[in-house]
Amino acid sequence: MLTFTQRLNQVTDIPISLILPLCAEERTRSRYRRETDTGQVLILRLPRGSVLRDGDLLQAETGTVIQIAAKPEPVLTITADTNLDLLRAAYHLGNRHIPLEITPNYLRLKPDTVLQTMLEKLGLTIIEEIAPFQPEIGAYGHQH
Repeated sequence: MLTFTQRLNQVTDIPISLILPLCAEERTRSRYRRETDTGQVLILRLPRGSVLRDGDLLQAETGTVIQIAAKPEPVLTITADTNLDLLRAAYHLGNRHIPLEITPNYLRLKPDTVLQTMLEKLGLTIIEEIAPFQPEIGAYGHQH
C-alpha cells in the first residue's frame, strides 16, 4: 500500500513509478483509494480542495512518484463558426455552473441532453466523443 500526500511543485529526477489515469470527477477528490492492475493499493490523501491536473506528480512517504493522467471520458465538444459564438456559449453554460473546459477553439462538458439542445439552438457544432476532460478549477478553487 502506498499513500500519496505530497504534490511535487517542480520537475523531479525521481523516476515515475506509475501513471494513474483519473476522470475529471476523480481528480477533484482529496481522498481516493485505487487498486492497480497488479494488486497494489494506492491511497491519495491530499489537502481539502485539491484539484489534480493532467501531468501532476504526487510523491508517497516512501519516495515513490506517480503521475496523474486525465482519463478519457464521454464529453460533448462544442465548436463555433466565430469566437463570439463560442463566447456566447461559454456565457450560457457558465450561468448553469457546470464543470466546463474552456480553450480558444472549443468548449467541453459532460454529456447533458438539455444543454446539448440549447447549444444546438444557438447554432453551435456539438461532437459526442471520448476525450480527456479538464474543466476550469474556478475562481475560488485552490490548487495546492
